[in-house]
Amino acid sequence: MRRVSILGATGSVGQNTIDLIARAPGEYEVVALTGASNIAQLAEDARRLNAQVAVTADAARLEDLRAALAGSGVQAAAGQAALEEAASRPADWVMSAIVGAAGLKPGLCALEQGAVLALANKESLVCAGALILSTARRHDTHLLPVDSEHSAVFQGLVGEDMATVERIIITASGGAFRDWPLEALEHATLAEASSHPNWDMGQRITIDSASMFNKALELIETKEYFGVRPDQIETVIHPESLIHAIVGFVDGGLMAHVGPPDMRHAIGYALHYPERRDLPVARLDLPQIAQLTFREPDLRRYPALRLARAVMERGGLSGAVFNAAKERALDAFIAGHIGFLEMAEIVEEVLTRFDAETGRIDAEMTLDNVMQTDHLARERADQVMAERAG
Repeated sequence: MRRVSILGATGSVGQNTIDLIARAPGEYEVVALTGASNIAQLAEDARRLNAQVAVTADAARLEDLRAALAGSGVQAAAGQAALEEAASRPADWVMSAIVGAAGLKPGLCALEQGAVLALANKESLVCAGALILSTARRHDTHLLPVDSEHSAVFQGLVGEDMATVERIIITASGGAFRDWPLEALEHATLAEASSHPNWDMGQRITIDSASMFNKALELIETKEYFGVRPDQIETVIHPESLIHAIVGFVDGGLMAHVGPPDMRHAIGYALHYPERRDLPVARLDLPQIAQLTFREPDLRRYPALRLARAVMERGGLSGAVFNAAKERALDAFIAGHIGFLEMAEIVEEVLTRFDAETGRIDAEMTLDNVMQTDHLARERADQVMAERAG
């Protein structure tokens, strides 16, 4: 039996991972499940999968989790140290699906104990790509992409020589506001930004899709994971969300990955790699689809893409600044303190000020430096928002 852990088990990626594992209970021994505030779901899944330990990131919810697991034999734990301990438990395969920079340290813990890390936490590569990749090499293990776009690129490169790759095209649905008049975006509400036309995802990532900050992170992630130059990475709006990425080669050929908008494909590919196995996803009916459409992204509508280009060119710890400022701006939008368009404005101002004021962008990429940069960038984002509020 393969030993598996799921970090971020109660989110959409975690739940889809559990769905696949629960379909083959004799193949997996579940070591650890972690979550945040959804104690009922975490406990239910831990009981169903007979996990060794269930961990909530919220230390104040420990007694709630213990009560929910009473009599099950599943150990309950809570807090950051417990998350890291769970990620460090011996496992063969670990899903890293904790949202945000909070997923970085647990992911590193999993790599350090030798697990294959299925990475759905794109912020890890954005904030500390070189650190994550060097840790995987040092412990002789693998990092497998779970974002549908990067899984698609990864699959398109099987058997190929990276030296023959000319371009990588990352597709984007365009999110909830892809067809809105530009002038209407200023008044976009939280409810409107939280509804995706194609995918069923959590609120934060759905809003990031509407602003294209999600895609901005994916562009940076593409550069870090595949080691390509920024000018080799392209983005196109593809409203149908059926082509997830395209790899272009020096002979002019394009290799496209086509599939339904179902995260279980990318998760299943990483879970069973290097094998392919039958998955419970829809099969595409091409005549019914009839056509696939593409268009250039409008950088006035999606300034996050322009900011991602600047981060890729700047390098160093600028990805950690970008992500931290984005997370704080998103928090503020969800709380109703700023408007939809202000998120990108705040991130841009933090990037500009942080580089000029701290000199930390070029600091060595260690975990301590990444986390300190993350902390300082969040403080500056809060400062920028306070100044704007008057």
